[in-house]
Amino acid sequence: MSSAAAYPILSTPIFGKRLVYLDNAATTQKPQVVIDAMNQFYQTSNANIHRGIHHLAEKATLAYEAARETVARFIGAENDEIIFTSGTTQSLNMLVQMLGKNLHAGDEIVLTLMEHHSNLIPWQEMAREKGLVVKFIPLTANYTLDFNKARELITAKTKVLAFTHVSNTLGTINPAAELIDLAHAQGALAVVDAAQSVGHLLVDVRQLDCDFLAFSGHKMCGPLGIGVLYGKKDLLMNLEPAFFGGGMVEDVSSEGGKALWLASPQRFEAGTPHVAGALGLARAVDFLEKQGLKQIEAHCALLVESAMMRLKKIPRLNIIGPDQGGMGIVSFTLEGIHPHDVAEILNREGIAVRAGRHCTNPLMKELGLADGTTRASFYLYNTEEDIDVLIAGIKKVQEVFC
Repeated sequence: MSSAAAYPILSTPIFGKRLVYLDNAATTQKPQVVIDAMNQFYQTSNANIHRGIHHLAEKATLAYEAARETVARFIGAENDEIIFTSGTTQSLNMLVQMLGKNLHAGDEIVLTLMEHHSNLIPWQEMAREKGLVVKFIPLTANYTLDFNKARELITAKTKVLAFTHVSNTLGTINPAAELIDLAHAQGALAVVDAAQSVGHLLVDVRQLDCDFLAFSGHKMCGPLGIGVLYGKKDLLMNLEPAFFGGGMVEDVSSEGGKALWLASPQRFEAGTPHVAGALGLARAVDFLEKQGLKQIEAHCALLVESAMMRLKKIPRLNIIGPDQGGMGIVSFTLEGIHPHDVAEILNREGIAVRAGRHCTNPLMKELGLADGTTRASFYLYNTEEDIDVLIAGIKKVQEVFC
């Protein structure tokens, strides 16, 4: 897969040791080509977009819209179905605000117990405000969604099914197309949190037939602070925007009344966007396509399989996730050792992992894991040697606490 040499930060020593970066579910590292794309914009094209008629403004606008086209193609969408945001969190919050205007007391929202807080709290807050009912699809003993319960919970009262494509805690890959079919059969909208799937496996919004989908650039070799909200064109054109400002109106009057919005996506991108971030995201898409999404998925699956096989041999280590492994993620606990202590000792060995509840408190409560887990997450630049270092680090953790 991709050589670590393509990512400048991976040559940075940590406490005099080689950096073994296994926190990819939180954010991925950036290849030099992405960094260069952003720098080049600021050095040669920096201007605000859509408003100016001078050379730099036109150059920046063309580059920004070309980035939108690249991202749209990447997930099988049309250009005007791609809204640039600051990331998955903003995408989902914005969507909840827009959909919430058409929801009424007693309407039901179905989520899963795997949800990241970004796809949980906005719905709960909207439910409190408007008297909605929020229901949760439970898990099976193998950390997968209980599909029989999903069929029971998704009914004619359901207005929205919102779920994570890949659990950021467990790595579980949810059957997105089947869940979307359940929602549509009941006349409900289907919203997919794809933060952990886009850029890690092939995602085609047309094949999934999802109504909305959100993801972040920084989890797929792109920059921080740029993300996407995809929506079907006909649905977007019937939504009122959630944010207001420059660049999103056809006309507005001092006499009051409703402003006349531009078409999608401009009506949803008020103010100055993160132009350099959009260009960096487009370059990340090009980079990942050259690696091959199927190859990336297969590479991460092999790493997870290898890591799980070796982790299971360590005494008093419990893997928290599906038996067959997840999408680039292995969560575990060490009996008698707090996950934060595990992460800190591994850090001293140059190993970056994540420890805690991973912004999935309801899931952790359901699993009885008050302290959370330690999570190792892999991406295209990780290797078997990284797993060697991780295994040695975990054994050192146990030696410290013996």
